[in-house]
Amino acid sequence: MIHFEKKSCCHKMCRYKGLMLPSLPTVPLCSDLLFLEALLSFLFVSIRREAEGFKEQGNVYYVKKDYAEAFNFYTKAIDLCPKNASYYGNRAATLMMLSRYREALEDSQQAVRLDDTFMKGHMREGKCHLLLGNAMAASRCFQKVLELEPDNSQVQQELKNAESILEFERLAEISFEKRDFRMVVFCMDRALEPASACHRFKVLKAECLALLGRYPEAQSVASDILRMDSTNGDALYVRGLCLYYEDCIDKAVQFFIQALRMAPDHEKARLACRNAKALKAKKEEGNKAFKEGSFEEAYVLYSEALTIDPNNIKTNAKLYCNRATVGSKLNKLEQAIEDCTKAIKLDETYIKAYLRRAQCYMDTEQYEEAVRDYEKVYQTEKTKEHKNLLKNAQLELKKSKRKDYYKVLGVDKNATEDEIKKAYRKRALMHHPDRHSGASSEVQKEEEKKFKEVGEAFTVLSDPKKKSRYDSGHDLEDDDMNMDFDANNIFKAFFGGPGGFSFEGNSCKANLYLLLIHLLIPCSDCTVNH
Repeated sequence: MIHFEKKSCCHKMCRYKGLMLPSLPTVPLCSDLLFLEALLSFLFVSIRREAEGFKEQGNVYYVKKDYAEAFNFYTKAIDLCPKNASYYGNRAATLMMLSRYREALEDSQQAVRLDDTFMKGHMREGKCHLLLGNAMAASRCFQKVLELEPDNSQVQQELKNAESILEFERLAEISFEKRDFRMVVFCMDRALEPASACHRFKVLKAECLALLGRYPEAQSVASDILRMDSTNGDALYVRGLCLYYEDCIDKAVQFFIQALRMAPDHEKARLACRNAKALKAKKEEGNKAFKEGSFEEAYVLYSEALTIDPNNIKTNAKLYCNRATVGSKLNKLEQAIEDCTKAIKLDETYIKAYLRRAQCYMDTEQYEEAVRDYEKVYQTEKTKEHKNLLKNAQLELKKSKRKDYYKVLGVDKNATEDEIKKAYRKRALMHHPDRHSGASSEVQKEEEKKFKEVGEAFTVLSDPKKKSRYDSGHDLEDDDMNMDFDANNIFKAFFGGPGGFSFEGNSCKANLYLLLIHLLIPCSDCTVNH
């Protein structure tokens, strides 16, 4: 049947069996319709033959895997015969080989609209849905194929793939809520095997990679998506998230804003943008307070910044290290060590945190720990400065393993000569064996040992040369220094008297020394420091 499109009393276009035929000469409606129908039938056959020719050429290029040329010829066939389901099916197959799955999906859907019994059309539509991650829609298409071909083994496998995707999606959703990001990445990797073109799965994987601190991998996945779709708001958000977590906050904010332009309702991008701006502002406030010497204020500001986003590992590592620096200024050395440890736990490559913790260990005389940290730093960055820091820590460690003569006398390392003498006088009188002659044998042995240590300490610290060598960490015995001494002789020499003295008896000298002891050494019941 011919359907005319009237223009006054004649027509110039007609549609015949779904074909839009070229302009024909103006034919009066009263003309011989049989002749005209025969002419149009001839034209239809010619056009159909030409369309089949294009399809055959497309098939040849398809077999040669020249899919771009195959696509061109299938398109020419469709232009001539837009109601032919097989042409759309062939072009859909070509588009799938070109990885243009959304266009392939449209052609497949058009094919089954034209012919609902076109099994290959339903199959290709299902495959496209599956590749794009829409497992429910894919399942419906595959069920239709089974209705047409109940024994089709290929579609049965595809149905299993669709079911597995749905199961991995379910597990991923549960794992994300539990913050088990590694499991989410695992689930998305499995789901992407049959759904390799699903941007939604890729974005979720990239987001979790970023949350795990695997920024290069996350960036790579997001960039691949943006190369195919530069307006993808989710991928823009993930790019911004990676930059944000790498402490490139200004660039991150730009990506978040771009994501919100593409998807104004993107809540994650909106929250991340707000957090990024707040974190930057709070950190800068803390830095300013520190530079101005307001250490208490800086400590509070850094603490507040640490509560903004626990997921921002790199920035939080810096904040912990900054707070440790402030803590050391406030003499909160143990807290500073703890903050440095938290920073290192977040970022094991953070050299500044190792250096800060090592210095705190030095300040608290934890030399073994300091050496360990300085060794870690020097292995990473072999600079002259780091080498000197390590050598100094090793020296202090060596010195700490010797007798601490300053501690024996109860004086500071910067004690003057007079302070050392006074300390010796006090300790020598305190531990002299005669003073403890009435005690048990165990106490006598312990006090005699301490008395000798006091004499040894005084021998070294009262001699400028020995003291200098001792302070430098040298082993005095290895340096051939004369370390032979007699504690009693030192005592006698210090207090004077050729014949010595005894704490026993009622001699005036003994009573005098007892008086000195009570004056210099507070009794245990005394509550006032002398």
